[in-house]
Amino acid sequence: MPSEKIQKTLSWLDDHGITYEVHYHPPLFTIEEALAYWKDIDSTHCKNLFMRNHKGNRHYLISFECHKDLDIHSLEHMLHQGKLSFASPERMDRCLGVCPGSVCAFGLINDIGIAESADPKELFDNGHRVKYFLDKDLQTAPKVSFHPCDNTASVVLTHEMFMKFLELWGGEYEWLEI
Repeated sequence: MPSEKIQKTLSWLDDHGITYEVHYHPPLFTIEEALAYWKDIDSTHCKNLFMRNHKGNRHYLISFECHKDLDIHSLEHMLHQGKLSFASPERMDRCLGVCPGSVCAFGLINDIGIAESADPKELFDNGHRVKYFLDKDLQTAPKVSFHPCDNTASVVLTHEMFMKFLELWGGEYEWLEI
């Protein structure tokens, strides 16, 4: 039986007309563990980081192709956001509805309509708490995959469906050369 988080994510995708493939597997906490389960899934698999700025009032989700490495110091220079650190489990839950090991793009559904309840100091001008940065290589990926807010499954979207997802989320995103 899929977890409540998986069910919520898949229901949200269904309700918004986003088609997907779902693949269930044991909990996967590292890319190395995941590669064994992803080997037969036709998709560009993504690694995801959730960061905060030094003041703790800005949050950033970064997604990139899973075989790439990302130097945090270089990321700080690319983003021009000052010193960054990994967000705490509490921030992951509050901002994306995820826990360590399950950070993913689909957590952005928990960043929709939060302007009324969120701390105004944490909000970007667009009313979202999270800014999303993506690897430019994902722009040309025919399919991408992410955990559905729980690391016991992977969900694959076509490029078209992923772009629809980003449009529905409505927050600010930017493509980076990683």
